[in-house]
Amino acid sequence: MILRIIILFTLGWQSIFAGAQTYEKFTVSPDIEVIKLSDNAYIHVSELEMGNWGRVSSNGLIVVNQGKAFLLDTPANNEQTETLVNWMTDSLHLQLVGFIPNHWHDDCLGGLDYLQQKGVKSYANQMTIKIAKEKGLPVPEVGFRDSLSLQLGNLTLECAYLGGGHSSDNIIVWIPQEKILFAGCMLKDTTWTILGNLSDAVIEEWPETIDKVLDRYSTAEIVIPGHGQFGGMEIVRHMKELLKKNL
Repeated sequence: MILRIIILFTLGWQSIFAGAQTYEKFTVSPDIEVIKLSDNAYIHVSELEMGNWGRVSSNGLIVVNQGKAFLLDTPANNEQTETLVNWMTDSLHLQLVGFIPNHWHDDCLGGLDYLQQKGVKSYANQMTIKIAKEKGLPVPEVGFRDSLSLQLGNLTLECAYLGGGHSSDNIIVWIPQEKILFAGCMLKDTTWTILGNLSDAVIEEWPETIDKVLDRYSTAEIVIPGHGQFGGMEIVRHMKELLKKNL
C-alpha cells in the first residue's frame, strides 16, 4: 500500500504521518531534510540536479547510539555531505564514526572524500572498492565479500551482498534491533512504474536478489529505498512485480 504522507509545518520542524505512525522532519538546508524514525535512526533526504534525470531526491540513513553514529550513503557531493555532518554534530551532538555506501554511484559515495578528510572509517563491498579504484573515485577503507557485521554500542549493522541489481555491487544493511532494512537503489518505492537508471544494472540477477531480500528480511518493519518514500515490505513485493512487468 502506498504511504499517505501529510506534512504539517510548525516551529521550524515538520511532522510526517506515515500510516498511523508520526515522524518528525527537520530542514537541514534548502536541499537536505532529515526524518526521525526512532531515537536510533534518521533518514537523510538530499536533492540535486542529476543530468537528464533532473532534480533527484536521494535517501540515506543515520544510525545513532550513545552519542556516536554511522552514515549509510552520503548525499551526492562533498558540499552537501559536509552540511549534513555539521548538522549531525551541532543539532544531534553526534560523533560520526563510520560510513557504509550501498554501491559506487554518486548518490551513495559522493561525499566520501569529505568523510575521509574528517577521518571517518568506511566499510564497503569489495566490488565497490574495486570499481572505485578503476574509476578514480575515493576508495572505501575496509572491504567485505559476502557479509560484514558492525557494532554501534548495542546496535548491530548487518551488511550483506545478495547479488546484482541496480548495480553489480549493491548491498543491503539490516539493523535487527530496529527492524530497519536499508536497501538503497535495488528497490523502488510503490509509486514507481519503471526501473530507473539501468546503465550499470545487472538485469539477469536482479529478480533473484529481490527474492533473497524477501526471504531473509520478512520481519522488516521499515524498508528504505534509495529514492522516494520509505515504507514496509510492500516496497520489496512491489519491486518483485515491477521486475516481472519490465523485464
